[in-house]
Amino acid sequence: MKPSVGLIGLGLMGRPIAANLLKKGFSLTVWNRTPERAQALVSEGAQVAATPQKAAAASDVVIVIVSDPPAVEHVLWGENGALGGLRRGSVLVDCSTISPALARRAAAACVERGVDYLDAPVTGGTWGAEKGELVMMVGGAAETLKRVEPIFGAIAKRWFHLGPPGAGQTVKLAMNLLLALEVDALAEALALAQAGGVAGERVVEVMQSSMGRAPVLDVKAPMLLEHNYPPSFPLRLMHKDLVLAMDLAKQLGVSLPAGSAAREVYGKILSSAREDLDYAAIGRYWEKTGP
Repeated sequence: MKPSVGLIGLGLMGRPIAANLLKKGFSLTVWNRTPERAQALVSEGAQVAATPQKAAAASDVVIVIVSDPPAVEHVLWGENGALGGLRRGSVLVDCSTISPALARRAAAACVERGVDYLDAPVTGGTWGAEKGELVMMVGGAAETLKRVEPIFGAIAKRWFHLGPPGAGQTVKLAMNLLLALEVDALAEALALAQAGGVAGERVVEVMQSSMGRAPVLDVKAPMLLEHNYPPSFPLRLMHKDLVLAMDLAKQLGVSLPAGSAAREVYGKILSSAREDLDYAAIGRYWEKTGP
């Protein structure tokens, strides 16, 4: 018998995750701060809980995927939070991107309640979530991961067990640091070549056929070339992740000068944005300033 699943958070990633769980036949209870976002899922068979606590109480496995650490703290520890509803023997899986320290705090709170915990942040963008082809970075006990692998198989193409609680978040922050720097470097490279009289499309063509090839180019290069940045992975969330990565680096005594510079530039674009943008909008900085 398949475990019942609770899903807290129906944003850009949460809604397609929920849809894939329903397609795979899982009993699903959802909660979102704005209940209207759940209506399409109700027509597909989902139940809507009034609070995170009630979503947890109805579920064998609870997945949280919300925007940032304050949101995680609210849905877990806040009034009618999920920690108050978790059943002994159930599993809490946090797919949000947060600090390793907060993941370890959540894991300790679960231990006190007889609940297993995994931090399992995801990557793959909205397109990966829609196709059920996310990649998950997992911290926690291997035995707990084994229990939830049928659920992960409904939403992801691959998952990596990386160590104890917090390990998944550490790797996610390192990876998003790399992605932020890659897209920043691409924007700079395009600005340089275009200023030298070469069309950006030709530059990308060469990169895609060379050692400069990177899968992120497939998604972000068209945005940069068209100067159009619909939020697949929002700028505000990438900036949040850069802040978390730099905070972690400070705690660990690791110097990240490129990361520090990227955080500043992404922050400038975010502060001037009037709408929700993809993080490829860092190209706007180089469009304005030139090489």
